[in-house]
Parts: sequence; C-alpha cells; structure tokens
Amino acid sequence: MSEFRPPVADLTFALEHVVGYDDVAQLPGFEHADLDTVTEILDEVGAFMAEVVAPTNRAGDVEGSRLNPDGTVTTPAGFKQAYAAFVDAGWGSVPLPEEFGGGGFPRTVGLAIQELTMSANMAFALAPLLTQGAIEALLNYGDDEQKQRYLPKMVTGEWAGTMNLTEPHAGSDVGALTTKAVKRDDGTYGITGQKIFITFGDHDLSDQIVHLVLARTPDAPAGTKGISCFIVPKFLVNDDGSLGERNGVHAVGVEHKMGIHGSPTCVLSYEDATGYLIGDENLGMRIMFVMMNSARLSVGTQGLAVAERAYQQSLDYATERIQGRANGATQDSPIIDFPDVRRMLMTQKASIAALRRMMLLNAVQVDISTHHPDAATRARADEIVGLLTPVCKSFGTDLGNELTSLALQIHGGMGFIEETGAAQHVRDVRIAAIYEGTNGIQAADLVGRKLPVRGGASALEFIASMRELDDELAAAGDEFASIRAQLNAQLDTLEQTTAWMLRTGAADPNSVLAGSTPYLRIWGLVVGGWLMAKSALAARGLDDDGIAEAQLPLARFYAEQLLPAASGLVGAVTAGSRDLYALDADALGDVVRRTARV
Repeated sequence: MSEFRPPVADLTFALEHVVGYDDVAQLPGFEHADLDTVTEILDEVGAFMAEVVAPTNRAGDVEGSRLNPDGTVTTPAGFKQAYAAFVDAGWGSVPLPEEFGGGGFPRTVGLAIQELTMSANMAFALAPLLTQGAIEALLNYGDDEQKQRYLPKMVTGEWAGTMNLTEPHAGSDVGALTTKAVKRDDGTYGITGQKIFITFGDHDLSDQIVHLVLARTPDAPAGTKGISCFIVPKFLVNDDGSLGERNGVHAVGVEHKMGIHGSPTCVLSYEDATGYLIGDENLGMRIMFVMMNSARLSVGTQGLAVAERAYQQSLDYATERIQGRANGATQDSPIIDFPDVRRMLMTQKASIAALRRMMLLNAVQVDISTHHPDAATRARADEIVGLLTPVCKSFGTDLGNELTSLALQIHGGMGFIEETGAAQHVRDVRIAAIYEGTNGIQAADLVGRKLPVRGGASALEFIASMRELDDELAAAGDEFASIRAQLNAQLDTLEQTTAWMLRTGAADPNSVLAGSTPYLRIWGLVVGGWLMAKSALAARGLDDDGIAEAQLPLARFYAEQLLPAASGLVGAVTAGSRDLYALDADALGDVVRRTARV
C-alpha cells in the first residue's frame, strides 16, 4: 500500500475559489477562521494523518478488532496510540463549540479534517465521527446538566460516543425497535434490549463511551412516534465527574465484516442499564435525525476519501508497472502510457475533484444555515442543505464503489491479491452506501421530501442558479465551448426530469420512487459538472499554480466523458413502475424449464 499524500492543495483551492468559503469566514463567530488560518490547520492535519494515522490502515485491515474472552474489545496495533495522539493534537475538537473546549471553527473546516482522516484510515476515523454525531445530538437536545457532564470530555475526544439505532429485526425500519426503557423512581430509566451494528460500540481507545440509545417506554405509541432517546454511559459518572461503576451494557459480539475490519462493529446487550432521557419522551426520531443528517454528509465524504486513497495507489502502480509497449515507444512502457489506463485515472481524478467540491459546498451551506444573521438567507441555505445532503451521501458513496473498483482494475491481477492493498479500499468503502440510510432511502428522501419543498420551487431555483454560469462560460472562449455545451444540455436534462417528477408525484408515487435513484444520479452528475466548470473558470490567471493548471483539462474531461451519462438516465427516471411489478416473487425466482422428451 502506497504512502498517503494529503490533498490539501486541492482542498484549499476549492475552499478559496469554488465553494465560497470566504462567505463563511465572515459570519459572526467565525472571525478567527480566515482562509490563511484554515490552510495552516489543514497542512498540519494532513501531515499528522500521513505520519500517524495512515500507517495504521493496513494493520487495521489484517488484524481487525477483536472481542476478548473477558468481554473487552481490543483494536488493532497502533490504533490506541494514534487515537491518543489525535486527542492530544485536538483535531476532533476543531469544529466544536468553544464553550465546551472546542475550536469553534466552521463545519466546513471540520468536514475537510474528516476527509483527511478518512483517507488516512476510514475504520479509525469512524470513532471520532460517531462521537461528533452524539455531541451534536446533545448540543441540540440535552439539558444543561447533561451538557456539562458529558460534552467537555466528548469534545476533547477523551470520551467517545455512539449511536444505537439498529436491532436484529429493525434495520432501516427504526420504528419496529423493541428495546425497553422503564422509568424508575429516581427519574432514570432501566434500558433492556439488544442493538446490532454499533460502530465502536466498545473499544480500548477511551476510558468512557457515551451511548445514545433509542428505546421505547411501556406506554409509548406504536411506530416511530413512540421512540425516545437516552444517554447510557459505559460507566456511570459520579457527581465530581469521575467514572463510577460499570453500567449494564456489554459487547457480546464483534461482527466479522467485509471491510473496515479495524472498526469494532459491536452487538451490544443492555440489561437494565441506567439511562438518562434526552429531552422529552417520544422525541427519539427527531434527535436521531440530528445525528443522522450530520453523519450523512460525512458518509458521502467517506466515498470521496477512500476513492482518493485508492486513486493515489493506482497512480503509483500505473507509473511503476512496466507492461507492454505503448504506441510510438521504443521500449517497454509503464502502463500509465496506455490510453485506457489514462481514461481510468482521469475518471478517478475528475470525479474525486467534483465530489470534493460538492461535499464542501454542502458544508458551506450548513454553516450559512446556522450562523448567518439574516433569517431568509439561513432559510434558503437550509433548503439547499436539504437538497444536497441525499445527493452527497448517495452519489458520493456510489462513486466511492465505482472509483475504488477502477483503482483495483488498474492493478490488474495484482489488485485482486490482498497483499497489494488495492482490494481493501473496495471492501472498506462498500459499507458507506448502506449505512446512515441506504442510498435508496436517500433517493426516496430526495423525491419525497426535498423536491416538493415550496411546490418544487426550491429545487428549480437551485437549477436556475447553476445556469447563471453560462455567460461566463460563453465569454471564456473556445477552450470552454464543450464544457458550456454539455453543462447546458444536462441542466436541461435535470430540469426536464425534475418537471416529470413534480408532475407525476402525487398521482403515481410508485413511479416516482422507481425512478428516484437514477434521478438522484442526474443531480450528482450535473452538480459535479457545474462545480468543475466553476473550478476551470476560477483557475484562469493562476497558471503558476499546479492545482490551477489541472482544472481546465479535468473540467473538460468531466464535461465530455462523464456528464453526458445524465441524458442516458432519462429513460430509467421516467419509465414508471409497471415492469418492476410485472413479475411476482415466484416468477422472479423461476428458472427456464425444459419439456422432457420421451
């Protein structure tokens, strides 16, 4: 596995020239987060991840986390030391509130740090990622006593956090969960049940783990309306803040997974464990969505991050691997000289650049939605966040699967051999399209909840804002002609399919859902093309910048070879649901039968 090279230069280029970070740095409370300061932070984070975290990636995959006979969980070699250094450096606390010991930097900066961490080691990065989700839930819904008791050490990373949603019979259908919460005389609750797929549900990285657990009180309404959320710490906390006796929550299994072996994905058993209600009873779904909406953008960034690591490795391999003789060569050539390998490398690089800009744009809008002094501006930014989040999560993780597969393909047969490390990227990133709401759920959210906002006006206004780039592209000359032509054509595609969705939705919701996944991909392709065009335009006049020089060819490649795929999805978007239900379950499982001949 090749060494990790942090893509800080492209991150800072995107922040400065493409996604409007200057608007964030001018928001109240972010005066200290100017771009120069952020660039210095990202340089330091990148160096830390390359030197401290990235070397643990291979050991994490080979060794994995394990459940010991005494019920404790041990993470792979190097994880504990790397995490201690991560906490000492304070990288996880950078985007968290100063009130509880954080750096008070924007979410945008936190997402850039997450990308670098996840590229270095996705499995390791899940520990601080889940802690941040738990922190945001407590910030939004915890009472003052809960915040003071738990947040300072969670913000530093000394204490970790988890989200406990899934049960063996209740995956995406959270409303079917049966974990019980029985109120005690002292106001606490006894939590009893089993949770599965709990990322870093137990481990040796921190002394304390603060579980946020969804459970149902005895008289709660059925379904999602009857779910409450509880703090269930691994150790009870004494009045002086020290750790007390062990709570009734234990790991009874660590899942044997396809990838992210270094992350202990636990089965947790709650046996009358002491829990503390967050907010009021039956608010669990609302609190859960605070955690999940934060996590969804981070998960989309996982697709980008692992794709970046896989791309770097495939580029190194293509440069070093001598195989055959390229056209015009007088001796055997490195495979990077062959056009199809170049196509795969450019597909990776252009797609990664588009994804990075998309994730950062979403994060910028998150910061504007929470910190802008004007209520109308906050409201519009919140609409854009709602629109972009399912696209970022799904498109980012779908491309994570596709791009890591391309990286493996460049390795040829060696990619299929575990020792090269190329296969690990494919295996690690595969989970990202599944968790925090599978990508089909994201597509349903896009067409069912986000597209109908203001009768479709919210989405159409965003499409119109992308069209505003046309005059600048027209004035940029022949070098930008194909970018302009393809972007306009596929904006038409997006607008037409959006109109079909809005027209069809109320009358035939199954047809809308049937086309939701290809429709979401059109959104991803077009937003990516628009952002790449913005990058190329911004790069003019910056010829002495190596990153800037790459923007026009990358944008043109994206426009000419990747963006046209959007028009090919129209049929799938608008086909309706008839043929999806034409075969019943028996027919779907039937095989061709041959008439016996006598």
